[in-house]
Amino acid sequence: MSNHYHVVLHIDQSLAREWTENEVIEQWHQLFSGNLLSQRYQRGEKLSAAESTALSECIEKWRSRLMDISWFMRVLNEGIARQANAEDQCTGRFWEGRFKSQALLDEAALIACMAYVDLNPVRAKMAKKPETSAHTSIKKRIHKAQIAHSPNHPQQQIKTLLPFAGNPRKTMPKGIPFKLTDYIELVDQSGRIVREGKKGFIDPALSPILQRLNIEAEHWVYLINNFESKFKSFIGAAYKLKQVCQSLGYQRIPGMRGCEAYFP
Repeated sequence: MSNHYHVVLHIDQSLAREWTENEVIEQWHQLFSGNLLSQRYQRGEKLSAAESTALSECIEKWRSRLMDISWFMRVLNEGIARQANAEDQCTGRFWEGRFKSQALLDEAALIACMAYVDLNPVRAKMAKKPETSAHTSIKKRIHKAQIAHSPNHPQQQIKTLLPFAGNPRKTMPKGIPFKLTDYIELVDQSGRIVREGKKGFIDPALSPILQRLNIEAEHWVYLINNFESKFKSFIGAAYKLKQVCQSLGYQRIPGMRGCEAYFP
């Protein structure tokens, strides 16, 4: 957007914990130069026992940071700030404040948030349709699907985004638990509602996926227009919200009324 951005982020902690030390170094070196020990290690130079121990300690610190939302946002925001300051030929603080984070607890919350983010340019009248909206994942997914033989196959989807793995089943591969074509249709029909301002109307084509998620049609229209401002830190079904707050030791449950209303 013109003065902010949204990111729907998935942290695969189980994968990161399984990385070898060499894989952690490779991942870290994609972002930073590392240190003298990691550079020597990658060149194949032999390290002493003390040097290997010191490097192992660095690697575990890097592994932790590669799974950390705050570090992800720090790196992303710093790059944007540097580029913007260079374009404006100025220095100083670029971002107004710290990022806001909301945890998506289930499939319904996930798909509602994704649609809300993908339709941001349409809602702001910066684009007329999802496939022409700049800097959105839906545009990338649609363009890839147009040339794919089987667009719903995870291997034929865009590699830089988490794939749609299809409807939930016993042998479920890693990915978003929906069919890509269903999501594209959902966003397209929702975009028509947003653009035409018909808040009391929803296309029948949206019914199957919304029925499976137990989201009422009128609630969906509200969610894709007000998702970010409606909820607190956690978003999902009420029982999921209770479980999370209990595990974190919360005395009060934030946002329960909204979750009960929109994610029954």
